[in-house]
Amino acid sequence: MIYRTRTYIAGDWTNDKIAIDKLFQWNDSNYWNLDFVDVHKFHQSKDSSLNCSIKKSLSERMDSCKTFVLVVGDKTNTTTAGSCRNCSNYNLNSIYCKKGIGVSCKSFIQFECDKAIRDRLKIVVLYHSKYVHKFFCPESVRNTGEHIAMIDGDGNWNYKKIRDAIMN
Repeated sequence: MIYRTRTYIAGDWTNDKIAIDKLFQWNDSNYWNLDFVDVHKFHQSKDSSLNCSIKKSLSERMDSCKTFVLVVGDKTNTTTAGSCRNCSNYNLNSIYCKKGIGVSCKSFIQFECDKAIRDRLKIVVLYHSKYVHKFFCPESVRNTGEHIAMIDGDGNWNYKKIRDAIMN
C-alpha cells in the first residue's frame, strides 16, 4: 500500500523559477507557516537522462504524493520540454523511438498534470500573476482543483491564500 503524504511541485522551472523558489523559501523558513514535504528531495533525475526515463522518475515521485501544486506562468501551456520530439532517439520520419520505447509528445508538465488527475490528487494551481489566467493552464487541470493568483492587487505575494490552499 502506498502512503500518500507528500506535496509535488510542478511548473515551468525556466520561466517561473522565482515563483517556485518562493514556495520552497517559505517551506524552509522558520518564520512562515508553510509546511510541506517536498517529494523532489527523495527521487532525483539527471538532466542527461532520456525524457522517458525522467517521466518514469516523475511518476515514482508522484506515487507518494497527496497534493499536486502546479505553478502556472504565461508559457506553461506551450512548453515542450519532455516531449519525445526533443529527444535524439526520436525518429521524425517514421515517428518511433530508436530505443524501442513508446513515443509520447506530452511535455513534462502535461504528463504530471495527467497523472495528478488519474491518481485523484488534491490539485492546487498557482498563477505567477495577479490574475487567474486559465488559458495558460494545461487543459487537463484547467477546471479542476483550486486556482489562485500568487500576487495580490498590491503586487505582494499572496502568502495566506497560497498557504491555505496547499495546507487545507
